[in-house]
Amino acid sequence: MFEERRARREANHAFEKGEGVTRYCMQQKMIAIGDDYWIDNDAGDHVYKVNGKVMRARRTYHIEDPQGHRVATVQSRPMRVKDSMAIDDAEGHRVAVVKKAMVSPVRDRWRIKQEDGVDLTVEGNVLDHEYTIERDGYKIAEVSKKWFRVRDTYGVDIGPDTDHTTVLAAAVAIDSMAHPGD
Repeated sequence: MFEERRARREANHAFEKGEGVTRYCMQQKMIAIGDDYWIDNDAGDHVYKVNGKVMRARRTYHIEDPQGHRVATVQSRPMRVKDSMAIDDAEGHRVAVVKKAMVSPVRDRWRIKQEDGVDLTVEGNVLDHEYTIERDGYKIAEVSKKWFRVRDTYGVDIGPDTDHTTVLAAAVAIDSMAHPGD
């Protein structure tokens, strides 16, 4: 158990130092469904486009590559007791479901239930875009506004051996659920 804790601490420390981490720049969902925005890498290149769909019964966002090919869909799941959003891959297969797990006065807790793989936990201040995503206690992503001076912009750092599309789609889903009226 001590060895596992040490390995986790070393891996999280390596993440903090930026070893193998990819940084993306995202805009906070600003007005309503129907807004489109780009997800850029740290060099400022457009990597994904978030295409909000209007005139639908459910909140729907298509995540596309720069050529316009869909790589994921994030869609609300109406008629659920708890607010949740599903993430589907380009072929329409369910990859994960994002839902709020627990309400706490100090921090929000969310869960990303993956169809094939270990569930991910989300902890921190989701409303202010200051949270981490972990798999089995290992930090795999961090969302933060601290690197940006531009209003309504936040960064997503994703570690190695992590599905970037799923993490970015989860960030879109969390933003949509945490700021439903924006």
